[in-house]
Amino acid sequence: MSEPNVLVEKQDQIGFITLNRPQAMNTFNIPFARELNDALRALEKDPEVKVVVIDANGKHFSTGISLDEFKGKTPKDYREFIHLMDEHNHTIAKMKKPVIASVKGYALANGAGLSFACDLTVAAEDAKFGTTAINVGLICLGPAAPLARNVGLKKALEMVLTGDIISAAEAQRLGLVNRVVPADKLEEATLELANKLAAKSPLALQAGKAGLYAMQGVPYGQALDMLSDRFAALCCTVDAEEGVKAFLEKRKPEWQER
Repeated sequence: MSEPNVLVEKQDQIGFITLNRPQAMNTFNIPFARELNDALRALEKDPEVKVVVIDANGKHFSTGISLDEFKGKTPKDYREFIHLMDEHNHTIAKMKKPVIASVKGYALANGAGLSFACDLTVAAEDAKFGTTAINVGLICLGPAAPLARNVGLKKALEMVLTGDIISAAEAQRLGLVNRVVPADKLEEATLELANKLAAKSPLALQAGKAGLYAMQGVPYGQALDMLSDRFAALCCTVDAEEGVKAFLEKRKPEWQER
């Protein structure tokens, strides 16, 4: 029996998805993409999991779609195939739980897109990012959606059209990475961030993520009203009452709702 393309495990309240095609630099193919999305959806439904981490076996996070896939397909086949390759962008955005990418080595093309699509990213100092498909006559349009949201149109165009590879430090400067750490501290730093989020109210995390995604592209005044409504709804929950009470009583809160 062949190894699964992604591995899934739970540690306390954190769900881990490990990209597991190290022999192919964790490139995307059809089974890999399906298993990744299935794993994300399964952890989203798991009541014991509050935060999801995506990491990778081998030297590299992911170097994109396997080039072996780009042959022998009809236009209809390509449309279905590319939609599947990009499906994680939809899946992560729709999830209520925060998703953290833990990036080492190369995160290129669809691999970079996966990191950009995650809510937060921790990267090793020697990690490299690039929307590199242009260099083989293709183009990183799927990854461009989360990329442009983070860096704006002009920088996204530069990255997608040149295919240049940037350092983890530059990715952090651009807002594509939250934390850059020594390579030997990547797992520790990722776990520290995941545990910090897992200690928060699940309902507050959900409200924050959903609200910030929903405000994208919405006029400023409308976004303010929408976010105020979401905050007001959160204030009516048991967890909000417990959080305020615990703070005033100088004790650790006990979250009830998920």
